[in-house]
Amino acid sequence: RSTAGGVESSNGTSKQQPATKQAEATSEAAGRSEMRAAVITRAGGPEVLEAQEFEDPPALGEGEVLVEIAAAGVNRADTLQRQGLYPPPADASPYLGLECSGTIVALGPNVPSRWSVGEKAKHCCCLLQVCALLSGGGYAEKVVVPSGQLLPVPEGVSLTDAAGLPEVACTVWSTVFMISHLSPGESFLIHGGSSGIGTFAIQIAKHLGIKVFVTAGSEEKLAACKGLGADVCINYKIDDFVERVKQETNGKGVDVILDNIGGPYLQRNLNSLGVDGRLFIIGFQGGVVAEVNLQAVLVRRLTIQAAGLRGRSLANKAQIVSEVEKNVWPAIASGKVKPVIYKTFPLAEAAEAHKLMETSSHIGKILLIP
Repeated sequence: RSTAGGVESSNGTSKQQPATKQAEATSEAAGRSEMRAAVITRAGGPEVLEAQEFEDPPALGEGEVLVEIAAAGVNRADTLQRQGLYPPPADASPYLGLECSGTIVALGPNVPSRWSVGEKAKHCCCLLQVCALLSGGGYAEKVVVPSGQLLPVPEGVSLTDAAGLPEVACTVWSTVFMISHLSPGESFLIHGGSSGIGTFAIQIAKHLGIKVFVTAGSEEKLAACKGLGADVCINYKIDDFVERVKQETNGKGVDVILDNIGGPYLQRNLNSLGVDGRLFIIGFQGGVVAEVNLQAVLVRRLTIQAAGLRGRSLANKAQIVSEVEKNVWPAIASGKVKPVIYKTFPLAEAAEAHKLMETSSHIGKILLIP
């Protein structure tokens, strides 16, 4: 269910523009004095989300840009924040939304010259249409973004579909590749293979010559994973994934596991890893508490790792975004990796998008359109 359009991008080197020139914004860039955003009216179920009118984002600071949003990705973390279980960082937007795509409409001081606005972008190699990794603010019509968290819309991907790329690409690349050092010729187990992260992880791993195992909960989801390139597809409701992994690897186990379940899977994940195996935990959908026999960790030299994106420093996020553009964007431009978009909703129907997310019946990404 992936789609693609035709937006060209340029990867010129970054140079600093004079602050006085960058801060110039036309009346169009300034926009209206108000914007719509979907807000959490109180902690609770999807019904607590409402679209309301608010003032435009505050004045741009050093190295920041204002993006008029074309689409925003819906992520599991958004549903946790809505319930009051995942508070945003102190300096983050009060609105939900960890990724978006859109058009740059204003620049703060000292933004690299590869990013531009208005007529200037039409007459040089500067980039106007972007997607972005956010700490919050995607469920709105406009958002302020640190320039280090911007990415060009990949060639061959529509502006709308590009909204489904930043969070999954940065999560997968920063965890299993930058930290766990998953390498060509190794094997990789992805839990939740039909999720947004899972569908991306399958494609980039296969592109890099890695044997991919996935778990999912229905034949439809497993078929989708198979279609994206997964080598071994396991229905966790029917089969014991530990036994299947052992069967498929002649008892050796896999090299890396990407896990979003947490506590209930910890022991089974350790039992599925081979010598020098690495377990990377990015979520706790099953819970945070587990009793575990650590003997396997010592005997097989296993590594347990965990990390998120949102709480990282601006410099760390910029480094991840840069690595993603260098290592992942060429695979997308060549068609080897594609955004998998399941459904889009108007911003005013953010509650319906959350209901769908919480059914876990989707395959790939869910997007909101302002």
